[in-house]
Amino acid sequence: MTTQRRPAQQRSTPRSLEPAAWLLFSAGGMTAALLIPVLLVLFGVAIPLGWLTAPDHSHLLSVLHHPVTLLVLFGLCVLALFHWAHRFRFVLHHGLRLEWAGGVIVTVCYGGAMVGSVVAAYVLISAW
Repeated sequence: MTTQRRPAQQRSTPRSLEPAAWLLFSAGGMTAALLIPVLLVLFGVAIPLGWLTAPDHSHLLSVLHHPVTLLVLFGLCVLALFHWAHRFRFVLHHGLRLEWAGGVIVTVCYGGAMVGSVVAAYVLISAW
């Protein structure tokens, strides 16, 4: 049985951030698909139509001041923004055939998602 040896020096290929982008894309799509419709039905349909009794202001404020609620809302905002960024990047790059502006598209899309994440953190922390 012979074993194969690797050459002493191999060229290391640069690692891509593409798997991380796809992970954020899929996580953002899943959380947005599961949580946003529930919040919309509760606060946009069920409570205004009187199907559920509206929570009083102090109770809703105490729920929003809980750290777990802030983490969930922040996670929802961040993941939804990165889901948008990845989808929009692929629409511009492959759908509209703007391959020549690849670096600018990546910077604008993911930079916008990062700026939006910072704004979401600021809004949630200032409301706390």
